[in-house]
Amino acid sequence: MEELKKHVPVRAFDATKVDAIVESEEPISLAPNREPSAIDQQIAENIFPYLHDGITLQLGIGGMPNALGSLIAGSDLKDLGMHTELMSDGYLNLYQSGKITNDKKPFQRGKGVFSICMGSKELYEFLDHNQDILSAPMHYVNNPETIRQLDDFISINSCIAVDLYGQVCSESAGTRQISGTGGHLDFVTGAYVADHGKAFLAMPSSRVDKQGIRHSNILPKFTAGDIITTPRTQAPYMVTEYGVANLSGLATWQRAEALINIAHPDVREDLIKAAEAQHIWRRSNKC
Repeated sequence: MEELKKHVPVRAFDATKVDAIVESEEPISLAPNREPSAIDQQIAENIFPYLHDGITLQLGIGGMPNALGSLIAGSDLKDLGMHTELMSDGYLNLYQSGKITNDKKPFQRGKGVFSICMGSKELYEFLDHNQDILSAPMHYVNNPETIRQLDDFISINSCIAVDLYGQVCSESAGTRQISGTGGHLDFVTGAYVADHGKAFLAMPSSRVDKQGIRHSNILPKFTAGDIITTPRTQAPYMVTEYGVANLSGLATWQRAEALINIAHPDVREDLIKAAEAQHIWRRSNKC
């Protein structure tokens, strides 16, 4: 407990400061998990080889994190830690399979840390009076300075699109708002400066509209008002169902090549032509 007090204020509940307490028989709202798609499963399988014993793991929400959680639960990995903005059923699976022990964390050892929780009734019952898990304020959990202290920290989140320069959007499609920034950039930043840290941003390589037309989620450049969440200077590992591209430290033309290599095969030639027009493609590039 003394170690926790160094990092997070621990306050006892003071009933004298509460105006009213309302008891209710209304069941708590649940957030059912979306079943992983075939693409979610493939993306999870592409990320899995980068994981190893003793890492501290941050997972987002959705089909892909759930697919990855199932992969980890059935694997030989052990002694994982939890430090995450959002705790979902993916973590429940990891706790139940004995994969998360939090025994290798550099600090708050033995404690899984989260800020908010969304999931099933089973998840909420698992948390109830669970002394091995700490819910802390988001300004602490998401703080890159907190994350930096977690050696071997692995952050895995979703995004919407990336351009050939490595700029990442996780908030809008053009000017149509889809999500907020959330902890996306906080965890990319924290993982970037943590010893042996890695951040993965995952997305399907493309989408098909109602007319059956395929649109790449890897774009030549953002021009339609898309909101940039992660700047190109912090571009991490980008993941689609076709592979993983580590953009860190790459020159612009190298980034274009790496990203086109994980694009949908049907759009690669168009992306190469766009990269040529933008003067970020070399004839020696292979795809």
